[in-house]
Amino acid sequence: MIAPLLTRRRPVSAFLTLLLIGLFLATMPGIGKAASSPPETFADLAEKLSPTVVNIYTTQTVKASRSFHDMFNDQDIPEPFRHFFGPSPFGQEQPQQDQKRTSLGSGVIISKDGYIVTNNHVVENADTINVRLTNFEEYDAKVIGRDPKSDLALLKIAPKNGLPVTAFGDSEKLRVGDWVMAIGNPFGFEQTVTAGIVSGKGRSLGSGPYENFIQTDASINPGNSGGPLFNLKGEMIGINTAIYSRSGGNIGIGFAIPANMAKNVVSQLKEHGAVVRGWLGVMIQPVTPELAAQFKMERPIGALVGEVTPGSPADKAGVKPGDVIVEFNGKEISQVSTLPNLVADTPVGSKAEVTLFRKGALKKLPIIIAKLNEEQVASAESTDALSKNLGLGVQDLTPELAAALGITDKHGVLVTGVEPNSPVAYAGLRKGDLILEVNQKPVRDVKAFLNETKGLKSKSTVSFFVKRDGRTRFVGIKLK
Repeated sequence: MIAPLLTRRRPVSAFLTLLLIGLFLATMPGIGKAASSPPETFADLAEKLSPTVVNIYTTQTVKASRSFHDMFNDQDIPEPFRHFFGPSPFGQEQPQQDQKRTSLGSGVIISKDGYIVTNNHVVENADTINVRLTNFEEYDAKVIGRDPKSDLALLKIAPKNGLPVTAFGDSEKLRVGDWVMAIGNPFGFEQTVTAGIVSGKGRSLGSGPYENFIQTDASINPGNSGGPLFNLKGEMIGINTAIYSRSGGNIGIGFAIPANMAKNVVSQLKEHGAVVRGWLGVMIQPVTPELAAQFKMERPIGALVGEVTPGSPADKAGVKPGDVIVEFNGKEISQVSTLPNLVADTPVGSKAEVTLFRKGALKKLPIIIAKLNEEQVASAESTDALSKNLGLGVQDLTPELAAALGITDKHGVLVTGVEPNSPVAYAGLRKGDLILEVNQKPVRDVKAFLNETKGLKSKSTVSFFVKRDGRTRFVGIKLK
């Protein structure tokens, strides 16, 4: 009788065991929540939030191209050919007319009295800006302020009555896999609602220094720009701004400006009409696994300092090339793109605590953040232009980098990145190459490199004297 009893008990025991495991997993933080089913419908959320989203229509005057006779005098044309370029076949030559161009975008209402947030690229250079509400009321809008670096703009209309508004959410609380919903005006289809999940955070597209995009697979298309990205609580956690696409249409990779960044920028635009950003005064680069191993770091995190601007806050505080900034005001710098945004959002004149990794040990430094001025902005823009022209990123060769890469040279600039399909990529340059000369002139550092390359024009040629794996060679490059 014992064997049958044991046989009958096994299923019960197994059932209880599975039940207990299930209850245990359900009570673990995040497990039960992650396993919850998707929402049955977004209809209630869409119905509530759609009135806070507006359609934006702009017009812009495009100057007419010059005619042949505008560009040349008759004396410039050889006599035998002048009759080919004579009077118009319709008699008197017709003057060229300026053209009007229209564009579409989206926006979101953030105050009852008519403040609206959108993308800078939606309203930049616009002659007129019209806003249409969901009740079909239309208003002329004026620009309160624009910030090209974050691609945000603040508009104002004068509504007849109080408007429904959207509240900013906390984009820092977003997790990869969270549900999100977008509302906008893609291709002119007003009040289009799409949904998806957060596909990634902290994304950079390489178009500016202050990028920290939320990536989503919620369908975003041209015309969605400036529209909101909502969480399931109905909070705006992002401003839709860009898509990654080879065809111009959505392929499931869209990007939104985080709400926390947008809130700070919008607040400054409303108060000052412009954005004031903090400045640290360092040139930084990612920490690769190889560099992390050389520096004896447990993980490849942080921002590696390659250059410190003389007289800058970082210089005054004692930051040195080769330091790795791993924390800023208690926030970990998990990737290099995190630091510029944290610094930019820090009030000018405030004290920030920076944690460095230097020669195998952590070191904390207090730094007084200064204001980013126009000279520093111009310098950054010239570097971006160089990168677009050559498709090349460079960095000073510091002793720490030289040691990590086994380079014995004392001077030169290190290639930190090569853009695919760029002139230097076709010429065979790659990350880790050391550029010693430009057009047969020595370049000791990035400043000298910029001086030698700043005058390069499209279709011109340039020669680099490059060292790789202990061997040197000349590389000729023809610019596009």
